[in-house]
Amino acid sequence: MEDYINALILFGSFAFFMVLGVPIAFSIGLASVVTFMTFMTFDQSVFIVAQQIASGLDSFTLLAIPFFILAGHIMNRGGIAMRLINFAKVLGGRLPGALAHCNVLANMMFGSISGSAVASAAAVGGVMAPLQEKEGYDRSFSAAVNIASCPTGLLIPPSATFIVYSLITGGTSIAALFVAGYVPGILMGLSLMLVAGIIAKRRGYPVAERSSWREIIDTGLQALPPLGLIVIVMGGIIAGIFTATEASAIAVVYTLFLALVWYREISIRDLPSVLLEAAITTSIVLLMIGASIAMSKAMAFADIPYMISDALLALSENPIVILLIINLALLVIGTFMDMTPALLIFTPIFLPVVKDLGMDPVHFGVMMTLNLCIGICTPPVGSALFVGCSVGKTSIASVLKPLLPFYAVLFALLLAVTYIPALSLWLPGLLLNY
Repeated sequence: MEDYINALILFGSFAFFMVLGVPIAFSIGLASVVTFMTFMTFDQSVFIVAQQIASGLDSFTLLAIPFFILAGHIMNRGGIAMRLINFAKVLGGRLPGALAHCNVLANMMFGSISGSAVASAAAVGGVMAPLQEKEGYDRSFSAAVNIASCPTGLLIPPSATFIVYSLITGGTSIAALFVAGYVPGILMGLSLMLVAGIIAKRRGYPVAERSSWREIIDTGLQALPPLGLIVIVMGGIIAGIFTATEASAIAVVYTLFLALVWYREISIRDLPSVLLEAAITTSIVLLMIGASIAMSKAMAFADIPYMISDALLALSENPIVILLIINLALLVIGTFMDMTPALLIFTPIFLPVVKDLGMDPVHFGVMMTLNLCIGICTPPVGSALFVGCSVGKTSIASVLKPLLPFYAVLFALLLAVTYIPALSLWLPGLLLNY
């Protein structure tokens, strides 16, 4: 009974602070303090939470996150998005709804390099929305395509999400997680392109003119240097030349070279503002990570993971049913909680359950990431949804209906990834003997 009271105090106080409009990182931290107060004094509770935040962030692995964030900001300012979009136009130009396919392909490429769904939605959507409107595309449809496809880069490595997951699980191979994300990430993009193509054909959206071989070669060569980052980072990690953290530092050096020397889109004078933007983003992300680690400690202290695990196993011993319940719970969680805190708080709860079912931690990491990717596209607090509507110059209410078929195909893909382990584990087994 005491465990249920502690769970109620933790999640109830968190919901209370969220309703009051307290920022999510502070809501998580305050809820942790309130929960610890059931066992100790206020002073001790504050000390424990502060200690957990500090010790949780004292990790060499976490250094990869600020480096990848900085690389993403350099690419945003360095003209890389436009070159990837031009290449995507050539790849998807002859398909029905050419610009919609271009949007998806550009998000897959730019998102995988920048590692940020929000940055991808802003950079790609900001360029594509005016072009699609000029070609007669409905604003809400264009925004829906951009919103649904911008999280693909969270599955296609390098992905900061997988780095966080590896840290939480106590050493799940980052290389295996990175490689495991390729097939689901590409399938996610292709599934969205299929839906977009069907809708575009029904509405009679135009097909682009056939590109000449010269244009194909020129745009391909322009896009080759930024795409080379994926080869360098993933090739080095898979070959064991450097770790994911070292790869993130290499990504910064490489993107700086592209932006300053190769494309010359930014100058030395622009670097302070780029560094400031990256520092602000990093501080927000790391504060959420630190607060979420404190909440995970509060849950462990109150035996909440074991309580939820026992409750799930009491509902059913059928792995299919339990995995469906976990997915539905994460889909609901994703509608009101951002990906990073959701990952940090609920991985320690659900991972022991799926391990008891014989599920591989890498497989579960891919499943959970894909699930939470859907969450950032849904109301009421989906970050990709807000950014996509903003750059698409449309409202959330008007974009929800066009998003429904995309939600449906993403849920179908989630079930496929959940119940077909080979979609996640085949490639790591092939390349890494995982």
